[in-house]
Amino acid sequence: MGIIIALLIFGLIVTIHEFGHFICAKLSGIKVLEFSVGMGPKLLQKQFGETKYSLRLIPCGGFCSMEGEDSFDDDPRGFRNAKLWKRMIVLVAGAVMNFILGFIMIVIMVCMFTQIPTTKISGFSGILNDDGSKTYYAQSYHTGLRHGDEIVEMDGTSIYSILDVNYMFATTKLKSHEVVVKRDGEKIKIDGVVFRDDNSGEAVDFALETAKKAPLAVLDCSCDIFKSMSHIVGMSLKQLITGKVSKDDVSGPIGIVTEINETTARAESTEDAVFSLVYLTALITINLGIFNLLPIPGLDGGRLIFCFIELIRRKPVKPEHEGYVHLAGMALLFGVMILVTINDIIHLFKH
Repeated sequence: MGIIIALLIFGLIVTIHEFGHFICAKLSGIKVLEFSVGMGPKLLQKQFGETKYSLRLIPCGGFCSMEGEDSFDDDPRGFRNAKLWKRMIVLVAGAVMNFILGFIMIVIMVCMFTQIPTTKISGFSGILNDDGSKTYYAQSYHTGLRHGDEIVEMDGTSIYSILDVNYMFATTKLKSHEVVVKRDGEKIKIDGVVFRDDNSGEAVDFALETAKKAPLAVLDCSCDIFKSMSHIVGMSLKQLITGKVSKDDVSGPIGIVTEINETTARAESTEDAVFSLVYLTALITINLGIFNLLPIPGLDGGRLIFCFIELIRRKPVKPEHEGYVHLAGMALLFGVMILVTINDIIHLFKH
């Protein structure tokens, strides 16, 4: 069941991405030859006007085929014959649709919260004394944090939502931290903050405020979590490029399917399973949107680079030359995907 759900999630994410290219191409007057939901052998195909619409066997992908994508032709409605700004919009549209889907998933996720989480400190671990005073075991209190402080930065990393707070505690190996908080309307930098409960030994020694669920609060929290997810994906890609992330921590389609399968199996209730799947869908689609905009040949971002070159040179790069670059980029990406898939299979057998 988990595998079927994973395939459907992949299918939704990729179809939404390709739909972005499709709708903007249509609105720009570019001729679309085929729009396909799924990959592999055709199950159904209908032609409406100049475009074929097909449903294919494997529900984990899709594509939008446009006239003259990789070469100049005589058709005035070919992709390369369209105005530069129209081509750039078509290329960006896929990632934009991924971001829109991600935001919708986050709104659904936040609506499932009983209360809206914030990054404002509501209290510290400790005990209430007989005289009404409180003895704090929280090192974060003794090293400078106070009730009502809103955490906005930690170790140079911006904090937008509770997602960033959790990420920092999950990934940091530092014993003390540089924290920036908003206190009484002013930003204050506090050095040497230690997060530890001396009594229990817990790594997190403070609680965060929650807000009542209301439409504006849901929207505001959704925007913050969207920024957090985008930020975390960006940091992860940076760590991957700089070698700070081990190859064992990188997952491809098989690894993601396995994670989705395990997530549904671990869920204690249907609501927990739905929440986890919505969260993973948001994270994957935002990841795909950002990754596709990277300036890598073969990806939308790589094609955008050639658009910018054309903008500067006032003339396009020869299609065959651009094609060679994209072919090399796709070969490289395909090689990386093979290595990641092998790594996923090894992990699967070890597990």
